[in-house]
Amino acid sequence: MRTYPTWPNLPAMMFSRAGEWPNKPLLRSWRNGAWHGITWGEFARMAASCARQLRAAGVSAGDRVLICAENRPEYPIAETALMAIRAVPVPAYTTNTVNDHAHLLRDSGARAVIVSNPALAAKLIEAGAHAGGLDLVVVMEGQGAGMTAWSSLITDPAPPDDIAAEAGHIPTTALACLIYTSGTGGAPKGVMLSHRAILSNCQGAFILLKPLKLEDETYLSYLPASHAYEHTVGGFFLPSIGTEIVYARGVEHLAADMLTVRPTIMTVVPRVLEVIRARVLAQVARQPENRQRLFQRALDIGLKRLDKAPLTLLERVLDPFLDRLVRAKVRARFGGRLVAACSGGARLEPEVGRFFLALGIRIIQGYGQTEAGPIVSANPPDAIRIETVGTALQGVELRLAEDGEILIRGDLVMDGYWGRPDDTEATIVDGWLHTGDIGAIGPGGYVRITDRKKDMIVLSGGENVSPAKIEGMLMAEPAIAQAVVVGDGRAGLTALVVASEGFDDVAVAVGVTEVNQRLSVTERIRKHALVEAFTVDNGLLTPTQKIRRMLVIRANTEILAKLQR
Repeated sequence: MRTYPTWPNLPAMMFSRAGEWPNKPLLRSWRNGAWHGITWGEFARMAASCARQLRAAGVSAGDRVLICAENRPEYPIAETALMAIRAVPVPAYTTNTVNDHAHLLRDSGARAVIVSNPALAAKLIEAGAHAGGLDLVVVMEGQGAGMTAWSSLITDPAPPDDIAAEAGHIPTTALACLIYTSGTGGAPKGVMLSHRAILSNCQGAFILLKPLKLEDETYLSYLPASHAYEHTVGGFFLPSIGTEIVYARGVEHLAADMLTVRPTIMTVVPRVLEVIRARVLAQVARQPENRQRLFQRALDIGLKRLDKAPLTLLERVLDPFLDRLVRAKVRARFGGRLVAACSGGARLEPEVGRFFLALGIRIIQGYGQTEAGPIVSANPPDAIRIETVGTALQGVELRLAEDGEILIRGDLVMDGYWGRPDDTEATIVDGWLHTGDIGAIGPGGYVRITDRKKDMIVLSGGENVSPAKIEGMLMAEPAIAQAVVVGDGRAGLTALVVASEGFDDVAVAVGVTEVNQRLSVTERIRKHALVEAFTVDNGLLTPTQKIRRMLVIRANTEILAKLQR
C-alpha cells in the first residue's frame, strides 16, 4: 500500500475494507480452549446486523452507549455498529468500580450499555441506579434478568450494504466516540473525538511506519480497548492496513501468547519492557560465567552499533555468531517474528530502550494523550532516537509555550470535554491544545518529555526537580518494580519503592545507590522505604499501568512522615 486511502469516517472505512477483503482474517480470539478467527466479511455482516437491531431496540443518533468488555471481537463489532447509526460509543474499563461507572453514566448521559458478561452487567446496573437508570443492557455472553443477549443482535444474514451506504454519509467532523481520561488526578473527563481526529492519527501513523513496509501483519492486542491508544491503533489503524488483530488472553498470559501468536507488531507499555529486561538479566546472572560473558559481549557490540561506533575486526567476526547464540534467544521471548514494538503511555527509560535495541528488537517510542486522538509523535522506525519520543506525526503542529509546555494543533485535536466548556476553553486556546506536559524540541524536531507541568517538585531551596525522570531511572534497576519520588517543599527527595519479585531490601538499596550516582546532588534520593505494590485492584494504578502518584502519596502518609523527619 503506497498511499493511505481517504474515508469520510471510521465505519465507512471498516465497511469499505470488508468489501475489498471479505475473506481476509481480521480478528482472532481464544475461546473454548482454541483460537477462533473472524474474517472481514463476517465482521461486516455482524456489525450491520448489530446496527439494525440496536436501532430497533431504541438506540438513536446521538445516544451515548457505554461499552465495557475485555478485548474481544464483539468490541469492534459493537463500536462499528454504533458509529454506523451515529450513536456515540463510550468505552469503559472493566476494572472500574461501581462509582466509576456511575460517574461515566451520569456525566455522559448514557442509558444503554453493552458488556461482556452478567457480572459486569450487574455492576453497571447498580451504577445505573445511581445515575438515572438504564434502558438497555446487552450482554455478550451468559444471560440475566432484564438483559438482552448479544447473539440476538448478530443473526441477521442480510449483507451489510444498507448500513454501509448509510454510514458513508456521516460527516468527518461528526462525534465518533467519547473516551474518558484514565483519571490519574481528578474525576475523568469525557474527551470528544471526531472521526476526523482518529482518521488523522491513522494517516500520520501510516506515513510514519512506511519504512517497515507492513503487510499482512499480526498484532497482539492486550492494552484495554477502552484506552485511547489501543482504541485508535488496534481498533482502526492496523485493521485498515490489513493487519490481523489477535486478542491476548490477558496480561497474565502475555508471555505465553507472544510465543504462540508470534506477533510481528505489538504495543508495549514501558513496565512490560522493564519486567522482561529484569527477567532476562536475572536469568543471565544464573548462567555459568562464560555464558554471562557471551551475553555481555553481544550486548556491548549491539550498543556500539546503536551508537554508530566502529567495530573491531574481531567484533565484526563475532557479531553474527553472537546474534544467533544470544540475541535471537531474547527475540524469541517476543515470538521471534517481531518487526517493531511501539512503546508509549509512560516514560521509557533510555537505558531500557537501548537494551532491547542492542539485542535487535526495534522499539519505537512515541507520545500522545487522549485529547489528541491520541498519537502526537513517534520515532521514525529507520531513525530511532530512543531518548526522545520522536517527531510530530504528519499533519501535527507542535510548539513550546514560554514555560516549556507542549502545544498541539491539527485535525487530531479533540472537539473538547463533554459538558465542560470551561475546561475546554482552558485547554484549547486559539486552536492550540495545551497538553500539560513539559518538553524540549531538539535537532531534527525530535521531542523530549521532561515532566508533567503540575507534577514538578519544587524543593525548599527553590530548585525544580522532575520526579518522572528519577522514577524512570529507579524503575530501570532490576531490583525496583515501581517508585514514586516525593519532596515538594522539602529540603531533599524521598522515595516510595516497590521491590521486584525475588529481590530483597538490600538489593533495592543498592539500586537506589546506583541511581544516585548518576544524579545531581539536588536530584538524589536521601531516604527511601519499601511499600506494597501499586495495583489496579488497590486503586494505585490506572488500567493502563500508570501510577496514580497522588493516591500513592496519600496512602503512605505515615511512612513519608517518618522519612521526612
